[in-house]
Amino acid sequence: MRLSVRDTGHGMDETTLARIFEPFFTTKPLGQGTGLGLATVYGIVTQSGGYVHVESRPRQGTSFHVLLPIETEEPRPGAPAPTQALSGAALRGSETVLVVEDDETLREIIVEALEAYGYRILAAANGVEALAVARAFVGRIDVLLTDVVMPQMNGKELADRLCQTHPNMRVLFMSGYADDAIERYEVSGEGIAFLQKPFTADILARQVRGILDAAAPLA
Repeated sequence: MRLSVRDTGHGMDETTLARIFEPFFTTKPLGQGTGLGLATVYGIVTQSGGYVHVESRPRQGTSFHVLLPIETEEPRPGAPAPTQALSGAALRGSETVLVVEDDETLREIIVEALEAYGYRILAAANGVEALAVARAFVGRIDVLLTDVVMPQMNGKELADRLCQTHPNMRVLFMSGYADDAIERYEVSGEGIAFLQKPFTADILARQVRGILDAAAPLA
């Protein structure tokens, strides 16, 4: 299936065109855009087995072509839907998740998504604030969901410090720059969970539920 959208706007040069799907890349002034829109579209389309092709030139507008596969196989009578076992109630939870993300808009989106799945959410804008939130919270923190690259304290440093006081806490790292984050901050290997930005609410819920249901703590 093909979906095409064209406009007659300013268009883009080759340098801009090469970066449009990068998370947080935007040509808009500070405070007028997060750069997550096209990155989210690209993530959803590719995760569905599709492809996005873009054509653009300065002063000639832009064309987006979204190509999606068509399901041709007829489901067997009585067979469950492909995502049934991992959707709905199976993805819900009541555990406490500490969300640490320095981008305010993205943090709000993540908090709203997890709350919609039933989780209790604590939120912080950076590592220093997260430590203060954790100290003030009376109870168990089940999951630390933290960005890797942040000012003041990176996600790996935050996780190492919080795990000293919350030894059974699971940790889920996230970043829009997977290769750089993995190599520089050592967030790869056995027992380390990583979520690549951009992601959908469904993928986020699956990751959180997955590490909570794991046999051993991932912190």
